[in-house]
Amino acid sequence: MARPETRWLLSILMVNLQNCLAQPGAPIPPSAPQCQIPHEEYDGMVLSRAIHCVWEPGPGPQMSTTYTLHWKSADDRGQVKGTSMNGFIERHHVSSHSELTVWVQAENQHGVVESEKASFNTADIMKPLAPTVQSHSQEPLEIHWRSQCSLQGLSEGGCEVRHRAEADQGWPEAEGGFHGIYPVENPQPYTVYEFQVRCACTDLSSLMSDWSPIYKVESAGAAPVGKLDVWGDCEMHSRSSECVLRWKELSKLQALGNILGYELRFLYSNSTVAVMNVSTAEPKGQLVCNETQCYLTSYLTGVTAVNVSAYGVYGATSPAYLAIPIPGKENDKQGIRLKMNSETLTVSWDLPDQLTDNLTEYVVQYKCETKAGRLQTQEFDWVRINKSQISCVLTGKFENYTAYHVSLFAVSQNGYSQHLSSAVEYVLQGTPSKVPSFQVVNIYATSVNLSWESIPLLQRKGVILLYQIGVDSKEVYNVSVHPRHKNMTFLLEHLNPGQDYEVWISAVTEAGTGPMASTRFKTKEGYGYITLLLVLTAVPVVACLAIICLIFIWCETGRAQHSNRPQKEACPLVLQCFYEKVPDPRNSHIFQQMKHQFNDSWSWTCIPILEPNPKISHLEVVQIKSSPNRHTSDSDGLPEEVVGVECSQKDRSGDRRMDASKEEWERGGEGRQGFRRDEYSKMIDTDEEDRGEERDESSSLSEEDQCFSGYEKHFLPTTLELLDV
Repeated sequence: MARPETRWLLSILMVNLQNCLAQPGAPIPPSAPQCQIPHEEYDGMVLSRAIHCVWEPGPGPQMSTTYTLHWKSADDRGQVKGTSMNGFIERHHVSSHSELTVWVQAENQHGVVESEKASFNTADIMKPLAPTVQSHSQEPLEIHWRSQCSLQGLSEGGCEVRHRAEADQGWPEAEGGFHGIYPVENPQPYTVYEFQVRCACTDLSSLMSDWSPIYKVESAGAAPVGKLDVWGDCEMHSRSSECVLRWKELSKLQALGNILGYELRFLYSNSTVAVMNVSTAEPKGQLVCNETQCYLTSYLTGVTAVNVSAYGVYGATSPAYLAIPIPGKENDKQGIRLKMNSETLTVSWDLPDQLTDNLTEYVVQYKCETKAGRLQTQEFDWVRINKSQISCVLTGKFENYTAYHVSLFAVSQNGYSQHLSSAVEYVLQGTPSKVPSFQVVNIYATSVNLSWESIPLLQRKGVILLYQIGVDSKEVYNVSVHPRHKNMTFLLEHLNPGQDYEVWISAVTEAGTGPMASTRFKTKEGYGYITLLLVLTAVPVVACLAIICLIFIWCETGRAQHSNRPQKEACPLVLQCFYEKVPDPRNSHIFQQMKHQFNDSWSWTCIPILEPNPKISHLEVVQIKSSPNRHTSDSDGLPEEVVGVECSQKDRSGDRRMDASKEEWERGGEGRQGFRRDEYSKMIDTDEEDRGEERDESSSLSEEDQCFSGYEKHFLPTTLELLDV
């Protein structure tokens, strides 16, 4: 069994189903018709047209329903088919000032219905012509009009007026009872108002005319209010900091009248002030204004700050202050993110870690430079953003393959602005154009320097990601690009000397690779590199030789100054083999037999000089008995028996008494004198004998010293030296 709730739901469903499936019946009767006789002016004459009747059809769809307008007068009756909402009765069927009855009949296949009947006098349904507003005044704000009732042979009745500001959307309620004039109380200054008037003839109870066409009146102006929005279009990466001064025109609510001109006060870096007045009517080439902005046609050179105010008939605005931005480093941490399409540009950024108290707002600007240059830039705009916001949306008509340069600034309370970041964005990117001025600047044997210029911004058609450089269609190098570098260079290495090459370059964007620019060159021959290597190698060799020569000259000078001293004492730093025309004592039998007792730290650096048939002096030691008149004291450090020396010359085949003499000398040479000095006590060199005799007879040497040869004087200490020791 079904539950009560189920039966209730089923009953509702059946009723709705019957309503949906019910067959349509007779049409719904329309409303009673309302009729009027409109008039129109033609060649100064007022002509009446056919009687126009309107009605409302019944609610709901009226499928296949025919509407017929019926009328009945004292003279005639008739009918005419109409639409579902109106119908017309020609004037020749109805006489003037006669009674007329009208009704509407609706008919379809299911039946016929009629509306209620409406009866009236044709004189009462005559609709007068709309009045004409002829003039107005601003102070006070009034409009004046003329009624058309007299043209119809009727007296003028009352009129209704409605007005609104041009910016408003709807009309307020109309005010009635006015005749030819309407004043506006407390109008807003410099505001455009719209007026419409309609009138009735004879009295207010008669039919009203249509509304007159909209009549616009501008109210009287006043002194402008607010400040201008002033900004500088500056080249932030240029040392000259060339700026174009721009400002946005005041809105009508701010201008409150016609702006006659602008007053500018410039503060220069040398603390001087200059004033310039520019008329909007006659700018004389100094000022250009479009629908929203104005800008000066000259750069601000040497200007540090500027005040701009707009003036009109009734006064001027307060001066707007702008400090010219100073070029500075871009803050890489304060990067901006861009997203744009053909209608909007969305800019977002991150708030700084610490907001300064002086920060008041951000300024986001974008510009699109044209071929004419920055002074004729048409697409330039900026918006001011609250310091707490991190994004904004700029609207406009943005084109494909066009670079839009977006910059972010921070503005402080004192009016100074700091450049934070910049970026370039495209709606749609394309392949770039050909790279200009591609050339080889320096050519070497195995490398060359390449140079080129960056593609102008107007020809890039996209963000340049990198440059590709190829050599003879074999190797390709990817070179990164920095957006601020105007001149690019690249060192091409690992080339062969004396060979011809062809090198090409092309720019790459997100859309693809642009056309190639190529050039040819030939590397230098390899001998240039070898010559350079030889020169670099010869420099240290020449330096070493110069140092050796200086040491040799120094030692020769010291030897000349100490000619009476032994060779090793004259120049201990120079090897003995450097001395010329001196017999080498290493060839001596004494030196060969006693070399185990030598302690010469320099001996290893030089080998004995090869001498053909050298004459070696033999040392003969003879013990001389001391005479009573010749004694030595122990304090002199000499033995009691003084050794006598006999001058003699022997050849290599001579007497072999050296060993015995050596033993005697060793026994008598005990004391403070070392062996190295004693072994050279007497040596005879035949080559030096003659030269020894020619020495100065007035020297302080003893007779025994005069018999020594030049060789002995060179190597052996003298008697005086022994006594000094």
